[in-house]
Amino acid sequence: MDHDVERILFNEAEIRSGTDRVAAEVTAAYAGRPFTVVSVLKGSCIFASDLIRRIPIPLELAFVSASSYGDGTQSGRLALNFFPAESEIAGRNLLLVDDILDTGKTLSRLVGEMHKRGAAEVRSCVFLDKPARRAVPFRADFRVFEVDDLFVVGYGLDFAGHYRNLPYVGALKRECYERPRSAAR
Repeated sequence: MDHDVERILFNEAEIRSGTDRVAAEVTAAYAGRPFTVVSVLKGSCIFASDLIRRIPIPLELAFVSASSYGDGTQSGRLALNFFPAESEIAGRNLLLVDDILDTGKTLSRLVGEMHKRGAAEVRSCVFLDKPARRAVPFRADFRVFEVDDLFVVGYGLDFAGHYRNLPYVGALKRECYERPRSAAR
């Protein structure tokens, strides 16, 4: 898989340092207040796991599933597959954790859905922020890194389900995401 990466954007040490920084910001923001981290599956599972282990205050953990890419490279129809139980949302302070803020459509819709389901407060935390691709006005409350408009993989980020397990974030070579899907497997 490494040979499919054009260049490494953030190595393991940089990821640890950035995650530590954001964990400290989240800790300060929620100190003395109960809150629930809601990890957006599948992409954020690695980041969310590392993040919560660095937050030394009580928290709860829940998951939501949202997908919009499938096997492609362009954002498509957003599917919200499951939500936390109502008791995990209603009246709660929620921190939505996602792998990447790209067009903003996913997090914007999730924030709205969480409010509709009775959340007291909904904030967002993203591993990567790609503002060049924003299609709706949305700004994350917490972010680890800003990234240029590149196709990024690793540390939970994928292309067609692959590359999530890379320990770094890299720019995927163009020929890897432009080749026919059958050849990408």
